[in-house]
Amino acid sequence: MARRLLAKVSLIYYLLPTFHPFDYLCGAQKVLASKKKSVRHLDTSNFYEPSIYCIAGTSTLKSMPVVNTEKLVSLQRSADEIRNICILAHVDHGKTSLTDALIATNGIISPKLAGKIRYLDSRPDEQLRGITMESSAISLYFSMLRRSAPDASPQQKEYLINLIDSPGHVDFSSEVSTASRLCDGAVVLVDAVEGVCSQTVTVLRQTWIEHLKPLLVINKIDRLITELKMSPGEAYTHLSKLLEQVNAVIGSFFQGERMEEDLQWRQRVEERVAAAAAKEQEKAERRATETANGTTAVDIENDSAASTSGVFEEKDDEDLYFAPENNNVIFSSAVDGWAFTVRQFASLYEKKLGIKRSILEKVLWGDYYLDPRTKRVLSSKHLKGRPLKPMFVQLVLENIWAVYEATTGGSNGKGDPVMVEKITKSLSLAIAPHILRSRDPRALLTTVFAAWLPLSIALLVSVIEQLPSPPVAQANRLPALIDASPGADHVDSKIRDAMVGFKISQEEPVVAYVSKMVSIPASELPENKRKAGVSLSAEEARDMARKKRAEIAKAQAAAEDIDGLTATMGSTGMQDKINTADGEVEQAQDPEHLIGFARLYSGTLSVGDSVYVLPPKFSPAHPHAAPEPQKVTVTGLYLLMGRGLESLTSVPAGVVFGIAGLEGHILKSGTLCTQLEGSINLAGVSMAGEPIVRVALEPANPSDLGKMIIGMRLLEQSDPCAQYEVLESGEHVILTAGELHLERCLKDLRERFARCEIQAGEPIVPYRESIVDAVEMAPPKDKDLPRGTVVGVTTSKQITVRLRIRPLPVEVTDFLDKNAGAVRRLYSERKAEEDSRKSNVAPAEDSLEHDGIGEVLAMESGLLSRQEFKKQLQSAFNESKTDKETWKDVVEQIAAFGPRRTGPNILVDATKKGIFRRFLQEGLDEASQEIDNRTAEEQTDTLTARDFSDKISYAFQLATAQGPLCNEPIQGTAVFLEEVIVTAPSDEESSSREKLGRLTGEVIKTVRDSIRQGFFDWSPRLLLAMYSCEIQASSKATIELIFLSRNECMLIVSSPLAEVLGRVYGVITRRRGRILSESLKEGTPFFTILSLLPVAESFGFSDEIRKRTSGAASPQLIFQGFEMLDEDPFWVPFTEDELEDLGELADKDNVAKRYMDGVRVRKGLAVKGRKLVKDAEKQKTLKR
Repeated sequence: MARRLLAKVSLIYYLLPTFHPFDYLCGAQKVLASKKKSVRHLDTSNFYEPSIYCIAGTSTLKSMPVVNTEKLVSLQRSADEIRNICILAHVDHGKTSLTDALIATNGIISPKLAGKIRYLDSRPDEQLRGITMESSAISLYFSMLRRSAPDASPQQKEYLINLIDSPGHVDFSSEVSTASRLCDGAVVLVDAVEGVCSQTVTVLRQTWIEHLKPLLVINKIDRLITELKMSPGEAYTHLSKLLEQVNAVIGSFFQGERMEEDLQWRQRVEERVAAAAAKEQEKAERRATETANGTTAVDIENDSAASTSGVFEEKDDEDLYFAPENNNVIFSSAVDGWAFTVRQFASLYEKKLGIKRSILEKVLWGDYYLDPRTKRVLSSKHLKGRPLKPMFVQLVLENIWAVYEATTGGSNGKGDPVMVEKITKSLSLAIAPHILRSRDPRALLTTVFAAWLPLSIALLVSVIEQLPSPPVAQANRLPALIDASPGADHVDSKIRDAMVGFKISQEEPVVAYVSKMVSIPASELPENKRKAGVSLSAEEARDMARKKRAEIAKAQAAAEDIDGLTATMGSTGMQDKINTADGEVEQAQDPEHLIGFARLYSGTLSVGDSVYVLPPKFSPAHPHAAPEPQKVTVTGLYLLMGRGLESLTSVPAGVVFGIAGLEGHILKSGTLCTQLEGSINLAGVSMAGEPIVRVALEPANPSDLGKMIIGMRLLEQSDPCAQYEVLESGEHVILTAGELHLERCLKDLRERFARCEIQAGEPIVPYRESIVDAVEMAPPKDKDLPRGTVVGVTTSKQITVRLRIRPLPVEVTDFLDKNAGAVRRLYSERKAEEDSRKSNVAPAEDSLEHDGIGEVLAMESGLLSRQEFKKQLQSAFNESKTDKETWKDVVEQIAAFGPRRTGPNILVDATKKGIFRRFLQEGLDEASQEIDNRTAEEQTDTLTARDFSDKISYAFQLATAQGPLCNEPIQGTAVFLEEVIVTAPSDEESSSREKLGRLTGEVIKTVRDSIRQGFFDWSPRLLLAMYSCEIQASSKATIELIFLSRNECMLIVSSPLAEVLGRVYGVITRRRGRILSESLKEGTPFFTILSLLPVAESFGFSDEIRKRTSGAASPQLIFQGFEMLDEDPFWVPFTEDELEDLGELADKDNVAKRYMDGVRVRKGLAVKGRKLVKDAEKQKTLKR
């Protein structure tokens, strides 16, 4: 049997050269062999527009000429030849390696170092960890020869590509949002083995939200060959499934948007039908009663038909998806330096097969097969059982696999020089002899691919042909962006036309968006750098010598030994002064400057121009509202070149650039405009996630507190996600997105911004408090009152308040939590209407200052109108299965939301007369007038319950902002105000209204304490902040054959995957996590685990997972929200069975109590039952 198998293998080996796939390429490549061009200047004149690009016979490993800055600056004036792109992907999917290959085309780095040097990762910690932490931009030059028609002469086209490399780690998602807003297109990378990961979905959603045109790059295809050992056919099936997964994500976005538009269309139709019916009803009432009934019905029917005649227009989603035949999919291996599109291979096989290129582009991918006898393309239904391979496998993948087999040896680990020679001859490649003789197979592999399928050519050409230029992109993107901006109706038409029409003249208004502020050391600024070859002037040489002598003198003075107490004290004081002076010199030597990372949408911006800086809360409806935008002067413009900057004098529209002069005027993002009236706010809402991890900081030396505060303010401005705040306790707290983000912020504080030693405390994790109707609850405090009912009386016995606390249904809590933006906007509108009613004038410009939001929230997606909000809120109450009578008419009685007027708690006015103005009541003026009339009827000198409505509302906000468990915000609670009784004392001569000031504090304290007391009538619960954890574990099975005897053997198959998963589950369980799902990716050794993990238990989680699994598992943590911990922190055993099982002390660990006590200890609150000294002994004195 073994001999037969060996003979069969030998036969296959000798038959391989006869049917080698490169035979198909010989004829096609010989046609192009004589047209040897350099990589940066491509001759594509042999093809029609759009051009096809293929290189034959040259090696890209030669040194590239460096492109000078003047050339890049000149191309900024040609808007049609500019492409603004960002590279987005999951972490470790190859973004920076791909970027290196593009940078090498401009001679900035050597092609041999592409993928290794990670040029745009300029931070030391980025190089150390191997991941990108900050988005970086660079401008690249690319040129090629193109022929627009068969008879036209080829012309050289030059392009400027502004490229932004973004991070893939979830902690730096804010950097992704800042990069995407500046660009017109996106290059989305997906690992061919790992497939669609969590951040892949995030970046695809970002491209969808920003209306960017994406280009898909399936990277690391070499892993299918070297790691998974797939055959070309298996790889084709794997790539097809991967492409379906990516398109499924895009389809989910389209389907969600389509369903939302369909719902809005149906609501508009219903409103039209209802309006038409009401109109006809009014006509019918005015008409005579003879025969109006029949006529009315016909008219209503006609109007209804007319109203519903507009059919919902279905959008065509064909262009949204990725398809290789549409040339928006690139197959690549960034580490090996090759990439290709279907169009490239279609041009190669056009003459050999005698099939038009346009047809080949459509059939090279998919279930199409090539008949070797007739050279005709067959579909799957015409195969008639013949074992033919798909064309993509036969003509494309087998060629790629053959190169790997010939150079690196594939599974054999040894290359074939004969095969290499055949490949280079068939492709007409000129490989240097020393590379052919090299013992490093990868050198030969990268050289062959760089000469045959260079990565930069395939990617840059696809970027130029598939992604839009700034004029085209702004015409498509900006109308929707402008309409969604705050106060869009008040935007000047001149600004709108200049942005959409891409007007760049000096007379047009300048509109620029600053996405973030970047901190640059002063020594790195172009004006402080000395150009090569420029000698020092005499004055500069004298200054440098003077500084050197001063430094030497200080060093000598510090080294001298001074004897005596006086001398010692004097030297100490002098040394302190010297150290202080040194610190000041050090601080002044290389201070940090903030440069804006911006994109210009219209006009031309020059150094010295004055522009208005519009903050994120600006609205053109109230342009002079406080804080009023300030006018600043542009002190510098820069061309972003990765690790360096180049000075510019002016910048036209459509360019990504750096701008100086905004320090102190922009916190994180903002809009620049040359006019204030009618300007636009492009920075209304940040797309970044909210920071969740808080840490209190303090300097190691108390005298460095000022330095630390200045440094934290600089950090807050330069980091899109980090926030700085001072707590009531005086602690200086920094808020970050995660553990890795926190580590980077602390490093920047110590080394760049504060430049002093800083100590970090334990991470401060947010919690939420709530109540539930549990089965086992203690009896109510007052047996005569319903559960949760509290009657509070003020100290002076003049005010009696009756409240009832109830837990909100879960559906209502979730709805309010998701629509906090809509509640905030409704509150702003209501406050503006009240202010205008009181003053009988238009709403004041500063009427929205207190909330600080105004119309900015209009940019948030999915904000509901008041009517829609009421309707959906009522439906959420109707979904509750218990106490339906209680929640029947609650929506109309809601007086306020809390905390901060937007939280998921409600204050319900259940009094008989109604002392509050209803929050969601339509016709606010009529309701207000009714309350005012009722108030006027009462005695003017007598205090009424309505006089305390704002005090009760304020007490509700205080109570929900700091819960009774550990002063954390409350959610999911309804406070019913049932009765307010005002009793005026009869023995006082002064009127009760004069005592309003004294009673205000009493009412606030009484209501707040009553809400807290009613809170404990139910079963309290803590809600933990939770991370959604995606863990990808990889492993490979090992097979061991053990011969027991001559005729017996034992086969042992051991898979470390089970061991890896066991360790992963152990770590998650120990940290109180919960497994949601687990799945094995078909055809790969990767196992994906989805789980939930408390944020409080997540610190050190990533390091522990990697250590326990020896690097075989890597987690990604994404903030998911708050989840209730179903455990009463005050539970004690009280039944006979519980006392018998657990005892009076209940030795069982109460996790909720442990979390609650930890927060109370940190906040300095009293902890019940905490013993400072557990085991004390009498201290022995020295006398005894």
